[in-house]
Amino acid sequence: MGFSFMFPSMNRLTGKFASLIFSVLVPAAALHSQSPTLGIFDGQQDVGAILHPGSAVFDASNGTYTLTGSGDNIWWAEDDFHYVWKKVSGDFSLSADIALLGTGGEPHRKAVIMIRQSLDQDSAAVALAVHGDGLTSLQWRLTRGDNMHEVQANVKAPATVRVEKHGDYFSAFVTGADGKVGPSGAATKVVLTGPFYVGIGV
Repeated sequence: MGFSFMFPSMNRLTGKFASLIFSVLVPAAALHSQSPTLGIFDGQQDVGAILHPGSAVFDASNGTYTLTGSGDNIWWAEDDFHYVWKKVSGDFSLSADIALLGTGGEPHRKAVIMIRQSLDQDSAAVALAVHGDGLTSLQWRLTRGDNMHEVQANVKAPATVRVEKHGDYFSAFVTGADGKVGPSGAATKVVLTGPFYVGIGV
C-alpha cells in the first residue's frame, strides 16, 4: 500500500487513503523530490469556493497525509475542494486503495485522485472519485468552463481504483468482486498540455 512516483517517462503513483487520510510510500527514485512538509507533492491549496480552509499534513515517519477540506462539490463547471498536487508531464498510472472513514453524512462527499490542467476552479480535469455513499465514477471536464461528465462504475466503494493516461486518453480501473483490479469500462479523451497537475483531494 502507499503512493509512489517514478520519473521521467512512465510516472506511477499508487496509494492508500481513507476519507481524509492518505498513506504514502515513496521509492528511492523519487526521494530527491521529497518535501519535508508535503512528501512527494509540490504544493497544496483550496480550489474554488470553500467554507473552511483545507489543509494537508504529511507525517514522514509513516508516510501518511491527513487532508481536510470543504466545498460545495467537484462537479458541473466548478470544483470546490482541497488539493495536494505535483506537476508532471507525459503518461502515467495513478492508483489508490481507498477506505472511506465514517458513515452517513453528505453522500456526495468525495475522495479523489485527480489530474488538472490548472488550479483554476473550472479547469479541464479528470478525476476518479469515490463518494461517501460508495458511488465510484470517472469524471472529466473537456475544456475550461465546461460541465463535468461522468461514467459510473458498476462496483460500489471498490478497494482499489486506478487511472491510466496514454496520450490524450484516460482509463479507469477498479477492484472487482474477485479482488482483482480490472477495467471499469470508463474511459475518456481529454487534451491536456504539459506540465499539468496530478494529486489527491477531498
